[in-house]
Amino acid sequence: MAIKLKDSRNAGIIAAVIILGLCSLVMLFRYGEISDFLKTIQSEDSRRAETIDSMSYDLNEGVYILYNELSEETDPAEVLEMYGQQQFNLTRRYMDYEIFDAEGNAQLNAASETVAERLKAASESYYAFRAKYTFSEDGELSGIQIDGTVLDPQEEYELESQYLNVASEVGYNYEISSIAEPAGVTIVYGMTEKNLDTYGETIGSGIYNYSFVNTTYYRDTLECLLLFVIAAALLLPFAKRLDISGRKIFTVPFEIPLAVLIVIIFGTNIQYLPADLVYTTITGNYPAAGHGGEIIIWTLNFLMWFLIFGIIFWAVTCFRAVIRMKTAYFKERTLTAKLIRRFAGDESGVKSAAKKTLRKGKALVARQYDNLLHIDFQDKTNRTILKIVIINYIILALVCFLWYYGTLALIIYSVLLFLFLRKYTKDLQEKYKLLLKSTNQLAEGHLDVPIEGDIGLFNPIQDELKKIQKGFKKAVDEEVKNERMKTELVTNVSHDLRTPLTAIITYTDLLKNEKDAEKRKEYIDVLERKSLRLKVLIEDLFEISKAASKSVVMHFMKVDIVDLLKQVGLENDSKIRESHLEFRWKLPDHKLVMWLDSQKTYRIFENLIVNITKYAMPHTRVYIELTEEESSVHISMKNVSASELNFNAEEITDRFVRGDSSRNTEGSGLGLAIAKSFAELQHGTLKISTEADLFKADIMLPKLEIPPEETQMADARSEADGSGAAS
Repeated sequence: MAIKLKDSRNAGIIAAVIILGLCSLVMLFRYGEISDFLKTIQSEDSRRAETIDSMSYDLNEGVYILYNELSEETDPAEVLEMYGQQQFNLTRRYMDYEIFDAEGNAQLNAASETVAERLKAASESYYAFRAKYTFSEDGELSGIQIDGTVLDPQEEYELESQYLNVASEVGYNYEISSIAEPAGVTIVYGMTEKNLDTYGETIGSGIYNYSFVNTTYYRDTLECLLLFVIAAALLLPFAKRLDISGRKIFTVPFEIPLAVLIVIIFGTNIQYLPADLVYTTITGNYPAAGHGGEIIIWTLNFLMWFLIFGIIFWAVTCFRAVIRMKTAYFKERTLTAKLIRRFAGDESGVKSAAKKTLRKGKALVARQYDNLLHIDFQDKTNRTILKIVIINYIILALVCFLWYYGTLALIIYSVLLFLFLRKYTKDLQEKYKLLLKSTNQLAEGHLDVPIEGDIGLFNPIQDELKKIQKGFKKAVDEEVKNERMKTELVTNVSHDLRTPLTAIITYTDLLKNEKDAEKRKEYIDVLERKSLRLKVLIEDLFEISKAASKSVVMHFMKVDIVDLLKQVGLENDSKIRESHLEFRWKLPDHKLVMWLDSQKTYRIFENLIVNITKYAMPHTRVYIELTEEESSVHISMKNVSASELNFNAEEITDRFVRGDSSRNTEGSGLGLAIAKSFAELQHGTLKISTEADLFKADIMLPKLEIPPEETQMADARSEADGSGAAS
């Protein structure tokens, strides 16, 4: 039984070797027809035409290389390192070349004066081939002129078209066009007939082997034989005696033959290696070794084709196992499945990972679908994108109806789209530069320089920069103001503390030496008054310091603000009478209970009323009005000032700022600042305004919500008072 199995496997191997050998021999038999084809295209004129045709890309690249040698924008060593050895460096050895400026003067000095004149004069009797590239001052290629003794007008026209097309291709190649952009020059190449033939012989194998690759003798035969090999690989296993698919060499993982086929199919150099060997064989361009050398080269050809067909046979046989193993093939014959099993643990892990991936895929599709449903077409950006998509669709739909002219229309549309996008990109770059300039000005601290100019897409960012500039300027102004106030604070505190302190020291010295009892009593009264003045000043200073540092402890309670305001008026009645002022009160008749700190609120009203008694013009009226609003209470105090109101109303509530700039009146300059701080601590505001000699203070105190427990306690107290009265 084992002997029969072994014989069947051997039969399968023999059959495969015979098939591969026959296919290789068929390819060798076609060499004669390929040789005859090459002889027809290797006539002198055809060879020269092929040579000139093959130089198009090299000469177009040479334009940039030569101009860089003139302008020296990029170091030649760096060019060689970045782009490697260019084919042009070989081609230039067989031709004359020079760069001329607009006046016709040679710039490169690569040729003698005589050669330069020949290149410039376009003498058709000297050069077999001449190419002239003309560039405008703005760097555009304005034209290519091709002529020469071996070319007729039709060939010249066709070559000019071809060279222009290749020039566009090279111009878009960043690797070479980034070296230098020719501008305002004419670059001329010239090649004599002798050099043209010599150059053609040098690169001949590189041209002619590609000429026969796409012929019936080579390509069609190769394709038919490959199909035959594929069919054999698929069909042989159906005959059990010839089935060799179970051998170890055909059980490799799926990814290995797939990678080999990808390299063979898509590897350009590998594709043309067989063609190079075929060309060498049929032209006899191999090392002479007599009759033995010819046998060796033909043997190499046979082995090459045997290997190529063998690789295809092997790969297809490997893939054929899918028919027999079905889904098990991907579990057992793929590296991907093995890796998944290794990381997932087992088959259940693989299934779990697959299901998880599927769920994620479905979720992604669902999210994208939901995003499409929720596109906001009222948004300007979305509308613009939608318009562009619709216009592009209409244009492409029209192009589809043009049939044979559709390709031309598509090319024109693509060119116009490229020009439009290039212009749009340039405009975008310019606008971005303007935006960058504004940000740099802002970063350098130029806060007074206006940010102006239409920057299109970046206008919202510009608006935000304006806000940032405004905010920075406000912060800087505030900082300058604070620095100025600190300086004034030191000055004012020193003055206000020194005045009563000086008086205390002076009267203390007088009191030491005074014998008169009446005067001693008078001095003691002055000392008491100045000491109290100093005490009040220091207390105010501590009060405003605590308020500024937010360390004041607030004691909120239910307060009748109407009654509190009346109480302040009564307790300061003596000061009001001494100031000869007539107070007009406009207060509600009912109680107005609010959640406030009674002590701090009392201080607010007291400071404002005392301020009025100090600075209001005697024998004038003072208006105090309390108005209840929906969510707050507004207290307004208005009086006529005794002196001119020449101060900044916004700064009068700052610390140690007084309307009396000469500081002749008694006061610390802290009264309004304390009142403002206490109002803000209760979530209210104090605003001072002036109009001519009218001084006005507006206090806004919000109606804070009274905690429920306080309401319940108040109700309990009311019930207790009621029951006590009844008893």
